[in-house]
Amino acid sequence: MRSFFSIVSLGVAGFFWVGAAQGQSTTGLALAQASNCMACHQVDKKRVGPSFEVIAERFAGQEAAVPYLANAIIRGGRGRWGAVPMPAQPQVSPANAQLLAAWILSLADKRAAKVE
Repeated sequence: MRSFFSIVSLGVAGFFWVGAAQGQSTTGLALAQASNCMACHQVDKKRVGPSFEVIAERFAGQEAAVPYLANAIIRGGRGRWGAVPMPAQPQVSPANAQLLAAWILSLADKRAAKVE
């Protein structure tokens, strides 16, 4: 029984270590998937809403972009990207909304690198 718990503990520790080693982009994507964002958005293609890369491009270099996007995630919005409104996501905590917004904005650098 003791060895079973040891194996499980090592497996869990390894899982978290691998997750930490993969960096913010994986963490951001996992958070987006867990927060229901991927139902309407994709990283690099338009779905119902704009791609995260296009959002990042629009807000790149703006100081207030993280709090603005975090607020938009939680409260939703309409008219910013066309006729389809973004529904509010009140289940996303303010801290997670900030993390999602920061991750989305980090994609602007990746998109610029693709273009070059």
